[in-house]
Amino acid sequence: MAKCPGSYYCPVEATVDLIGGKYKAVILWHLSGGTKRFGEFRRLMPKITEKMLAQQLRDLESDGLITRTVYPVVPPKVEYNLSAAGTTIVPVLQAMCDWGKSYLQEKH
Repeated sequence: MAKCPGSYYCPVEATVDLIGGKYKAVILWHLSGGTKRFGEFRRLMPKITEKMLAQQLRDLESDGLITRTVYPVVPPKVEYNLSAAGTTIVPVLQAMCDWGKSYLQEKH
């Protein structure tokens, strides 16, 4: 949920609040590759429950990091994309990916 900028004591706290948790950064990472639908996320992230995915998508939309487009067809078609604000986090996610690869190579 969007918070007032003054409610954070540190910029890192704001970042972690917006993209922290088990799945938000992963969702954003997948969206950096382009538009995704709910079912695609379920295939890309098999461990996430539908309820958790729906909640994480709602939170990211509420925080302005993703957009949700609903098409008036039957059955309903919903697509998710990074918003303009969401695209600015991609370099951070890329750095996290690079660090994770390096860490995993050292550990294995």
